Amino acid sequence: MKSKPSKSGADERVAERSPRRPFDREAGVAVAKDLFHERGYDAVGVAELTRALGINPPSLYAAYGNKAGLYERCLEIYVAEANLPADKILTPDRPLSEAIDDLLRQAVRLYTKSKAKRGCMVAEGMRADDPQARQLANAYGDAAADFIEGYIKRSQPHQARKLADYVVTTLQGLSAGARAGRSRARLLAVAELAGQAFETFLHTSDESKNA
Repeated sequence: MKSKPSKSGADERVAERSPRRPFDREAGVAVAKDLFHERGYDAVGVAELTRALGINPPSLYAAYGNKAGLYERCLEIYVAEANLPADKILTPDRPLSEAIDDLLRQAVRLYTKSKAKRGCMVAEGMRADDPQARQLANAYGDAAADFIEGYIKRSQPHQARKLADYVVTTLQGLSAGARAGRSRARLLAVAELAGQAFETFLHTSDESKNA
């Protein structure tokens, strides 16, 4: 009586192989967001993204459209979860100079929270070489600038634009400083000086009006 042929090692491996799990798009966004934040949009290529996500390029395009589509989703998550909470800092019950000073200091703490993911992902995206990525980041940056200007306009309606420009430019500089590796202590000192300058301008402006 002939015995039944045994399966080869290859056949056994095929039989034991479990079905491949579907790609988790949200988990992929979390991985990509860290890469974009740490290195910037331009420095992260599709090949690196697919390796990090464990997929091939066609799967990336199927899941997110393209690299910029993935970046857009990363920006959405960053703003929702890790961005500077200006709406909680710039509240109507606070004196203007106090609120702006707190905003700048909180920005430094956020921008230096991680050793690898330093600075503001939106601010750095606004300087990207890729025009599509730059446009996506600018949309968030412009919205933040409008919010800051609207807050300042409540008490300084005639100077809101230039004061908001000062604050936004300072925030961008603090982000760039964090990306360049400056310590939290040094950047907090800069934020303190900027806050003092903002308050001094307000006092000088008020004195000029009352003169």
